[in-house]
Amino acid sequence: MTKITVVIADDHPGFREGLVSSLKHEQDLEVIGVASDGEEALKLVREHKPDVVVLDVTMPKLNGLEATRLIKQECPKTAVLVVTAFGYQSYVLNSLRAGAAGYLLKTTPVSQLVGAIRLVHVGEGVFDFKTVGTLLRRMENGKVKSGIDELQNRQLEVLKLAARGMSNKEIAGSLEITERTVQTHLVSIFKKLGVSSRTEAVLRALREGWITLDDLPANENN
Repeated sequence: MTKITVVIADDHPGFREGLVSSLKHEQDLEVIGVASDGEEALKLVREHKPDVVVLDVTMPKLNGLEATRLIKQECPKTAVLVVTAFGYQSYVLNSLRAGAAGYLLKTTPVSQLVGAIRLVHVGEGVFDFKTVGTLLRRMENGKVKSGIDELQNRQLEVLKLAARGMSNKEIAGSLEITERTVQTHLVSIFKKLGVSSRTEAVLRALREGWITLDDLPANENN
């Protein structure tokens, strides 16, 4: 079995070591590097080209935002999952702009963090709606309805279901198409919108007014 290779970067030893310990029990995951600052994380990525990097926003020498940008610039196939204690809107938005595939808080259960690593590895976007709720609402209020013709009707349907947090398999079942077709639609959506993840696509669609907060999970709209 081919394992998903992971680099973990966090300046807090307790969190870093705890996550490493948890991942050791996952047969399909392998931690190939651990870093305590952004520069060390970037060095490990350059050397090992891991499938996924889990990193914090606030780290010495090179912060997580800049590290994410450089990682995606030099190793675009490496997915970046930001896991931090801070839910500031500026951190969320700048992480996504830098190319992060997901943004979660450290209060997220370990089982969900492990699942998120698998999801970003296969191109899924993972982010905490509670954290970005205010950001999404701000984008909704300032939306500009233009460019809707960039997406075909079926692609827009796929994007709306993705915004609800549905997996490719769930989207395929809902639309009665194959998972492969769903993935093809997502790749086309990313190309048309100039993004590299579900998260960025959803935020762009909200900003442009192609989808609304009503398209998001009901319990996150309150």
